[in-house]
Amino acid sequence: MSNNVTLNLKVDAYTRKVLGVIKEKYGLNDMGQALDKLAHTYGDAYVEHEASDEYVKKILAIEEEHFRKYGHRAMSKKEMDELFGK
Repeated sequence: MSNNVTLNLKVDAYTRKVLGVIKEKYGLNDMGQALDKLAHTYGDAYVEHEASDEYVKKILAIEEEHFRKYGHRAMSKKEMDELFGK
């Protein structure tokens, strides 16, 4: 899933140095790929990734199996206490 956008960015010397090191360390083709690597490595602290279609399908299948097996019944207080070790 690649939605590439061309950006014209002005960065300081330190940022160019960091991106250059990342580029070399990971064998990337250009500083744009280095910036992508940096964003994907540390971006989770700021922005959550969107769930993929495959992940959503997996979760829906788990939910469907759970309701097929257990229906829509609620746990009793005793079952909850046993589950959480009270």
